Amino acid sequence: MKTTLLVIGKTDKDFVIKGIEEYRKRLVHYMPYEMKIIPDIKNTKNLSEQQQKQKEGELILSHVKGGDLLILLDEGGKEFSSVGFSKFIEQKMLSGIKNLIFVIGGPYGFSQDVYKASQGKVSLSPMTFSHQMIRMIFTEQLYRAMTILKNEPYHHV
Repeated sequence: MKTTLLVIGKTDKDFVIKGIEEYRKRLVHYMPYEMKIIPDIKNTKNLSEQQQKQKEGELILSHVKGGDLLILLDEGGKEFSSVGFSKFIEQKMLSGIKNLIFVIGGPYGFSQDVYKASQGKVSLSPMTFSHQMIRMIFTEQLYRAMTILKNEPYHHV
């Protein structure tokens, strides 16, 4: 199973880029993984929040193919412990999904079309983090999930 993290806009904080790359390098030993960047929408000052969400939603959905499983990283999603998240990932791996896509939306969240197309929502924390920080946190948690599943010492209970 390939796992993709789909994000809106590039990461511009150097320490975040380094953290993402560190965990990506570790993670690819366990599964195919990539972070796909959808470029920021131009001229957002001329768009309402709803219009911006709609445009971002169209771009998000253009990356989802038949048979892909779309999971939104959303503050209203299901919260997991790290062990619980590893079990969630394991279940997806065993289900025969070819591509598991997690999405971090834009500054205003997701369009209704994206919510309708998704097969679930996951919250990484009840706290709010910047969208750039969530990229690194998610990649680390996915790596942690894989080490838990392999019974490796990275995660200490």
